[in-house]
Amino acid sequence: MGNYRFILSGGGTGGHIYPAIAIANELKRRHPDAEFLFVGAKDRMEMEKVPQAGYKIEGLWITGIQRKLTLKNLLFPIKLISSLMKANSIVSKFKPHAVIGTGGFASGPLLKMATVKGVPCVLQEQNSFAGITNKLLKDKVEKICVAYDGMEQFFPKDKIVKTGNPVRSDLVELKATKSEALAFFELNADKKTLLVLGGSLGARRINQLVADHLAYFEELGLQVIWQCGKGYYETYKANESETIKVHAFLNTMDKAYVAADFIISRAGAGAVSELCLVGKPTFFIPSPVVAEDHQTKNALSLVGHNAAIMIREKDLDKKFKMEFEAVFNSPEKQKELSKNSKALALPNATADICDEIEKLLK
Repeated sequence: MGNYRFILSGGGTGGHIYPAIAIANELKRRHPDAEFLFVGAKDRMEMEKVPQAGYKIEGLWITGIQRKLTLKNLLFPIKLISSLMKANSIVSKFKPHAVIGTGGFASGPLLKMATVKGVPCVLQEQNSFAGITNKLLKDKVEKICVAYDGMEQFFPKDKIVKTGNPVRSDLVELKATKSEALAFFELNADKKTLLVLGGSLGARRINQLVADHLAYFEELGLQVIWQCGKGYYETYKANESETIKVHAFLNTMDKAYVAADFIISRAGAGAVSELCLVGKPTFFIPSPVVAEDHQTKNALSLVGHNAAIMIREKDLDKKFKMEFEAVFNSPEKQKELSKNSKALALPNATADICDEIEKLLK
């Protein structure tokens, strides 16, 4: 048999793109001569991120359906037909041995056409609440790799494999020591450190919370690594001090995780999977504006195992200090959260997903 050819499709947000790249990297490690093609949505971030990772990408003219009547919605049927035609021609030309969909609009037309042509397809669902594209494709694909229990409510039971979500390889084994990590951020080895993560673009409500509580963190003797996001850096960089380090973006997540004693984060699927591996006491503040309230459901799946704390945005004013101090003042509670979150981690997810894909190549 000649070299394998794989198409990976997913995108719209980092949460769909990153797993696809991780899966491609692992398949490439196993099959150095394989050919890879990514398919994304024309004007979304995958068109930039995938080539940066060293892979070719083709764009489809597709967007999601908006919840209200807009020009975009009126164009949706035209975009869908155009995308299906282009997906058809991509699959015909590239002749993949397997197609992997990681969610997001673009993966819909592509996997639809691949299944019509009898190409074996695998879905990877990152969230605890299945996305609309993956739900539409569930009956046509061979396998669905999931990260949470209870996914039978969305997918046929015999197709589900619980693998977990791919996480960045540098996080599976955190190599830096605590003192190296603190020195890197120019922080004091005698103080406890709070790491604040609002996602690559930042999270307005989390940033407001931190800005309002800087004096409070100071009182507790905490130092802060504050990743506020590109859009907010200008607003908050003036808060930089010996104990408050403000970053638009963190390129060295592994060091940030090692330095941290406590973490405040959004609850995107990728972040939740990473934070289980890291195993530090975490306060999730889910984004309330995400489709189908995924983030709240992701966070609750950890809260149910006593592995994290969740505070909704609307409750921050009355609950944040109380919830934070309950953990901050209790070494027992900190240990329990760490232990329980690590027990939920699935560090071999990428390899397990690739094993499922390889079974279909036989």
